[in-house]
Amino acid sequence: MTTKVLIQEMKERVFTANLALPEAGLVKLTWGNVSEINRDSGLIVIKPSGVPYSTMKACDMVVTDLNGEVLEGKLKPSSDLATHVELYKAFKEINSVVHTHSKNAVMWAQAGREIPAYGTTHADTFYGVVPCTRQLTSKEVSSAYELETGNVIVETFKEKNIDPLAVPGVLVYGHGPFTWGQTPQKAVENSIVLDEIAEMAAVTEVVNDTVLPIPQYLLDKHYFRKHGANAYYGQI
Repeated sequence: MTTKVLIQEMKERVFTANLALPEAGLVKLTWGNVSEINRDSGLIVIKPSGVPYSTMKACDMVVTDLNGEVLEGKLKPSSDLATHVELYKAFKEINSVVHTHSKNAVMWAQAGREIPAYGTTHADTFYGVVPCTRQLTSKEVSSAYELETGNVIVETFKEKNIDPLAVPGVLVYGHGPFTWGQTPQKAVENSIVLDEIAEMAAVTEVVNDTVLPIPQYLLDKHYFRKHGANAYYGQI
């Protein structure tokens, strides 16, 4: 496959994935972005900054390298590019990153709370709590905000010893959710699940303010029937 064909295919996937965000009710206005990396070439394709979904085209997607340097595209890349780049550098197994300001997930991020695994819907995708980062410092915000956002996500996963493939998402304190996956489609799906379980968890705590997370054996059962060598859910 030539580089030109590779880039065109990536642009089409990233464009389609970006359009899926408003369709799923995860973004309003221009509040979201999807990117994809090709590990062999080191190329990243990402949504352009501030372009309305209604007028955006596949050819508008911006191509950069793993240092965030623009290689192709007439428009500026998403302002969150540096965050995506840091996640790609740290989480070698992922190939796509999604950021939204979806309402239910943002509620938990603004509260500075991780999302406990209260049920099997959560456990099907996230193997344990969805973590929330610490608040960025004033220096981090003023010096290199988007880069430091990526750094604080990576820091959170290292400090809590969380596998980013087992927990494919995070809440950035006071900001919102990032999710990822091995394809743009899967990363978007993880964003959809994250917002759903955020809403479910919030209402669960209203219904029962002494609720506890599901036991480990139930978490294991639901996560591993969909993931890993012994998965059996679906037409595997």
